[in-house]
Amino acid sequence: MGETKQQKVLIVDDERDMLNLLAKVLVKKCGYAVETAACAEEALEMIHTDSPDAVLTDIKMPGMDGLQFLRQMTAIDPAVTTILMTGHGTIEMAVQALKDGAYDFIEKPFDNERIIRTVGRAIERTRLLRENAQLHHRLCDQDHLHGFIGRSRRLLQTVELLGRVAHSNVTVLIRGESGTGKELAAKALHAMSSRADRPMITVNCPALPEHILESELFGYHRGAFTGADRDKAGLFVEAEGSTLLLDEIADIPVGVQTKLLRVLQEKEVQPLGQNKTLKVDVRVVASTNQDLEAKIRRGEFREDLLYRLNVMTVTMPSLASMAADIPLLAQHFLEHYIREHGRGNLEFSAEALQALMLRPWPGNVRELQNAVNRAVLLAPGDLIGVSDLWEEQGALGSFCREEQQKQGDLPPSSERLSYREAKNALLRKFNASYLAEALEAAEGNVTLAARSCDMERQAFQRLLRRYHIESRSFR
Repeated sequence: MGETKQQKVLIVDDERDMLNLLAKVLVKKCGYAVETAACAEEALEMIHTDSPDAVLTDIKMPGMDGLQFLRQMTAIDPAVTTILMTGHGTIEMAVQALKDGAYDFIEKPFDNERIIRTVGRAIERTRLLRENAQLHHRLCDQDHLHGFIGRSRRLLQTVELLGRVAHSNVTVLIRGESGTGKELAAKALHAMSSRADRPMITVNCPALPEHILESELFGYHRGAFTGADRDKAGLFVEAEGSTLLLDEIADIPVGVQTKLLRVLQEKEVQPLGQNKTLKVDVRVVASTNQDLEAKIRRGEFREDLLYRLNVMTVTMPSLASMAADIPLLAQHFLEHYIREHGRGNLEFSAEALQALMLRPWPGNVRELQNAVNRAVLLAPGDLIGVSDLWEEQGALGSFCREEQQKQGDLPPSSERLSYREAKNALLRKFNASYLAEALEAAEGNVTLAARSCDMERQAFQRLLRRYHIESRSFR
């Protein structure tokens, strides 16, 4: 278990006695690694070399003052949290510094306990900002999302989990409803792994009869059966050093399950008609949309195989659980199919977008993709309506409107809203519901609720005020 990194504080002040006093307090009381600088120019050089976790700086200094220093430091590392030290006559400067991105200011003479509390909060803020920046860099850059579209908490948590297990060699079982992107998750897992330089091999288990599936997986020796006129390396051998995806593993026959269990246990395969075994280095990923536990109870799936497969489980979220991503996904598919079908400048009507948000989506993302594809093909004009999305939409438009007006989400004239306005109206409802659920789970504790949402406490509180949510009502 690695050691916790010591938190570092940089103090900037042209008064040597002040530097020594503050450094002594923060080292003795908090155990921080403290560095000091007598001027802003020296501090900037230190930040270029190694960014601190918090900066405590005077405002009035010879040469570069605290405000100039703050702006230049933010350009170097925007995540570093800065606390201003103000003397008589510098309060207006401190207020301006807050507008420029400073976290807080403390008036001289100081109260040591307040300094300790404020610096502690500043360090925590820096930690959260850096973690969020890393997560954003890792997950929200489209190249790093490996084909996933969306920004919902459920989706980002799932992709983050894939990233955390990607570099290990553990067997991963990907579960989820049909159309949730299980194969895409397997590809992402492989792409983020150390095996990415070799192609992943996918086996569609339900598509192959038992005897063909067995020979495809494990290979065979010449003469093993009628028609085996040459040796054939199985897919486990072909996937040496790479990843093998067993898609819809619940449909593998019990006889093949037994041999697969041996491969997972012993890391070796025995081709049909051959006595010797072959060692293999293959990372196995399996996927299913079925209830494996129910199949075990019916004797259709080996319990010990499930244990071998279930070293790490990744459950893909349903589209209904990440409804805030529907506009992003719909727009992504719209742009894709506009290019594919050469349809020019199509866009969704407000009512079509509302229908997309309200639909339960039993087929998940795949169903949404198909609906948008159909709409691009069939929409007669430049505006996609509800009837362009589904054949059975005779009553869906009125259903959507009735449901929205019952819930008070949209005014009767919402069909005249722009795409952005319609989307924002629906997202307002989602945000209010999301914040309320987080507070309920945290029993009204704003700090815990913000942490569970990967948000800074102040940002969480601003959202609560925006949506008129009182945290005390959840206690």
